[in-house]
Amino acid sequence: MRPLLLLAACAALSIPFAQPMAEPTAPSATPTSPSVPPAVPPPTQTEPIAEPAVTASPLDKADVDAWLDGFMPYALQQGDVAGAVVVVVKDGQILMQKGYGYADVAARRTVDPARTLFRPGSVSKLFTWTAVMQQVEQGKLDLDTDVNTYLDFKVPARDGKPITLRNIMTHTAGFEEQAKSIMMVESDDLPSFEEILKRWIPKRIFAPGETPAYSNYATALAGYIVERVSGMPFDDYLDKNLFQPLDMQYSTFRQPLPERLKPYMSTGYAAASLPAKPFEVVGPAPAGSLSSPGADMAHFMIAHLQNGRYGESQILKPETAQLMHGTALTILPRVNRMLLGFYETNYNGRRVIGHGGDTQWFHSYMHLFIDDGVGLFVSVNSVGKDGAAGNIRTQLFHEFADRYLPGPAPGGKVDEQTAAEHARMIAGRYSNSRRMETTFLSLLNLVGEAKVIDNGDGTIGFSMVVSPSGVPLKWREIEPFVWKKEGGKELLSAKVENGRVVRFSFDDVSPFMMFEPSAAAKSAGWLLPAFVVGLLSLFLTAIAWPISALTRRHYRAQYALAGLDAKAHRFVRIASAVVLITLAGWIFLMIRIMGDFNMAGRMDGLILLLQVLAPFAFIGGVAIGVWNAWVVLRSPRSWYAKAWAVLLALSFVAVLWVSLAFNLISFGVNF
Repeated sequence: MRPLLLLAACAALSIPFAQPMAEPTAPSATPTSPSVPPAVPPPTQTEPIAEPAVTASPLDKADVDAWLDGFMPYALQQGDVAGAVVVVVKDGQILMQKGYGYADVAARRTVDPARTLFRPGSVSKLFTWTAVMQQVEQGKLDLDTDVNTYLDFKVPARDGKPITLRNIMTHTAGFEEQAKSIMMVESDDLPSFEEILKRWIPKRIFAPGETPAYSNYATALAGYIVERVSGMPFDDYLDKNLFQPLDMQYSTFRQPLPERLKPYMSTGYAAASLPAKPFEVVGPAPAGSLSSPGADMAHFMIAHLQNGRYGESQILKPETAQLMHGTALTILPRVNRMLLGFYETNYNGRRVIGHGGDTQWFHSYMHLFIDDGVGLFVSVNSVGKDGAAGNIRTQLFHEFADRYLPGPAPGGKVDEQTAAEHARMIAGRYSNSRRMETTFLSLLNLVGEAKVIDNGDGTIGFSMVVSPSGVPLKWREIEPFVWKKEGGKELLSAKVENGRVVRFSFDDVSPFMMFEPSAAAKSAGWLLPAFVVGLLSLFLTAIAWPISALTRRHYRAQYALAGLDAKAHRFVRIASAVVLITLAGWIFLMIRIMGDFNMAGRMDGLILLLQVLAPFAFIGGVAIGVWNAWVVLRSPRSWYAKAWAVLLALSFVAVLWVSLAFNLISFGVNF
């Protein structure tokens, strides 16, 4: 799972911070007995760049052990990460499995790859999707039927269209992001994932099947459907139909952990040098509650690499597994696409599928080189210094592939004039499709807006993609509206309509996340500066109140205003203070929630208080600000006083605009 790119913030449970310009491919009808789709070919390349031949290192235990022993200890130490597990499978066997660092720093308990439990986060989703496909295989579920057919509550339609399991498995159900109850700690009153599903249905902000927008809620909905059609509690279903046949003896979705597994659980950390964190409880459990050691994850990888077979067990028919691995939803050219639950992580011209996952403290990735019979799984138990966990797993994958499964980088080029023109076209501000839209947390969109920059040399930059050292990276166009990261192999692709870029994404997130031009009314390009100037003006006005009072008292001066002027002067200062206090409350609330998702369910009282106060503060502030400007403009006061009064009125309007656009004036404690 991975906490929000924000999103990083809500990236919990995603991969996480996780697809010219043709319309999305319409899903084909799928019968209850799945058929085998054509194999998805490796990504094509245009005008490949001639590169020196790369000789692959032998993919054997001795070489992999030696290479990892050079890579992992240094990476963990430099990143301030407590521990990690790495597993490589090949040709139906575990090639190597190894633990690094500590499962418990204080107790000096080292990581055991066979028994130490990690939290793979959203990698858990692959188990839920496999369970869904088992039920499709049995004829109990159909991928293209309205999911309300299988539910005991109703998910509202969007644009007259219901959602299907195919939409859910390709993250195109259209739900906005959910944060409340995404992560909790153990207590006696934890809600079940069924309760969470029924308590609040996130708003569907996109039509189904059209826009990838990662959703933990939708995945939990799929898990609930499996529970209902199978007649078994979800945890029991996984125990019987996945963990037992795959001999995953130390794995569970259960929360809290069963007593027999608690001694094997790795502790989570913000950083190895910081205090340990409590066991995380994932609210939408089917989206990310798995606890599992590396060795067990190897069994799952082997099963999918062998089209559903592990040893004598067959968890999926070969044709069902191939349907999962080969049914791609193409949204954008060249970049990675969403499959049925899995998504592409193609690299070196090879077909790679997998999934990433993040809880607040654990960070994981699974890659299956599906045509090479090779799987790689890594999980770390700390965020690390400057988010080192993300860099470790990314670099591990790239360097592993380059060493053992090399291939050419995507090639091609466009002329300088075209590159310059297309760079100008794509430059601008964009909103992430994975976002909170109808709740107060949507304010994060204002400060988290993505920006594409025209570098002026035919290349572009993207604010969300920087090097491990924080240096902005360049992307160079290799074919019309397809860019390659300089010094890397990842692609960025855009869709153009009527001479305008309408969406784009890049390999790391393209299967489940799109970027579309920000709405003018909410664009941070003008609104954020206006908001900041407004806040500064209100702050100076509010702080001038006690300062001027103390100054007059010190010099025994008289208050210069009288009558209506004095009244307006005092009221506008009071209004400024009230607006600032209300905004400070909202900001404090969001920092608490996004800093620790466990706090989300404990802040209802403050949310309700702020929701009651907000209309009076923000609407009342505008009324007082406009009235004060009217009074001052009619008075004989200085031009400076009149200009300041107008600026204050506009500042109150800017704050009200933000509060309405980003739902600070709203009601309800679900988000």
